[in-house]
Amino acid sequence: MTKLLATVTKELLLLRRDRGGLLVLFVMPAVLVLVITLVQENVLKTVGESETRILLVNSDDGELGELIERKLQDSGKLTVHKHIEEGDIDERQAAAAIARGDFQFCVVLPQGLTQAVRRKARQTVRESLSLAPETGEQPVAAPVIRIYFDPAVLGGYRSAVRNSLQLMVYGIEVNEKMVALEELLPKKISATLQKEMGDFMPEAFTLPPAEFQMDWSDSPLLAFEEAAASTGRDGPTPTSVQQNVPAWTLFGIFFIVLPLAGSLIKERRDGTFFRLLSMPVPIFTLIVGKIFAYVLVCLVQIIVIFCIGRFGLPLLGTPSLDMGPQLAAIVIVALSAVLAATGYGTMLGTVLRTYEQASVVGPISVVIAAALGGVMVPVYAMPTMMQKISVLSPLSWGLDAFLDLFVRGGNLQTVWPEIAALLSFFIANLAVARIYFLRRTQYKG
Repeated sequence: MTKLLATVTKELLLLRRDRGGLLVLFVMPAVLVLVITLVQENVLKTVGESETRILLVNSDDGELGELIERKLQDSGKLTVHKHIEEGDIDERQAAAAIARGDFQFCVVLPQGLTQAVRRKARQTVRESLSLAPETGEQPVAAPVIRIYFDPAVLGGYRSAVRNSLQLMVYGIEVNEKMVALEELLPKKISATLQKEMGDFMPEAFTLPPAEFQMDWSDSPLLAFEEAAASTGRDGPTPTSVQQNVPAWTLFGIFFIVLPLAGSLIKERRDGTFFRLLSMPVPIFTLIVGKIFAYVLVCLVQIIVIFCIGRFGLPLLGTPSLDMGPQLAAIVIVALSAVLAATGYGTMLGTVLRTYEQASVVGPISVVIAAALGGVMVPVYAMPTMMQKISVLSPLSWGLDAFLDLFVRGGNLQTVWPEIAALLSFFIANLAVARIYFLRRTQYKG
């Protein structure tokens, strides 16, 4: 028992000396719980309770266009924008904003919507009552409300918004059909009376039921057309594979920080690294050689996971990973993300003093960055505050770049801001590592 207590005491003394390790053991998990809870706040609610930012292009100059706009604004679940930085927008500008990922949805109300809906309502009710068409009346096609969506938006989320819009429009349809019925039904009754009674009304007369069909489900006044906004090629609706494979690939490659940081700390504690410095080899060569080795490991990791998405997942019944035609841009984005991960690992291995610190800070910081970056929960489903913070995550930059190439039809020009951000993150981490390394070598000397 004494030996056991002595062992426990010894371990507690070692932990007390490692104040940094104790700090991260308590602070980092608390931060992780806080971030994950905030990120998943909206997702854990019922679909539709969180606000969604949409663009509205109202080209109709009638009452129904204003009514639809007012209902969208009063829904409490949609934040409606009619302007962007350039001012008023048309359909082309709105589709471009959706393709860039600035908004999740765009609703386009066509010109002449009110007149077309009311003519269609009268025509539908007239046909139901078996009334003769008006002189010169031509068949009216249902006007189309076009919905553009960001290809990166998940299918279930997209369906929820579409269904909400359809329910709203259905209420407007019923109202317009009832207005038309109120106008045309007396004409039908009058025509039926005239046909049955002629010039004289019998003393005992029962009006036969009017022969008309009240089921208008097959005669919609408005139609929806759904289209994916893209900056390049047109293609099929994005799949969950295109969204999940790059997301979790980035999550995996950033975990290279643990073995990389651990290797640097171990070499420093064992004195191996300082013995290497005594050799006629530039320090730049030592660092670059270590980074290059881990870059190769990460690239192999990406190839393996992408091959699983391309060839393995279809065997399990999922769609195949469609990466699009921009192979060169994909390689550059992947290499930039790998450099960002290895740079972060190098910085942690230089700044942190013990392997215990690295084993806690590394994984938990990667999980936090993944949560903020949209790996676990799409950024558009997060609370507004968390969406603003998410732009600080390097995993968000990498994931946005992959989604631009995979589902938005982008190219190298489209993703260069994300590439520049990842490379800047890599350089900044190396700069911090260099500063700490020089301080340590001076102290060692």
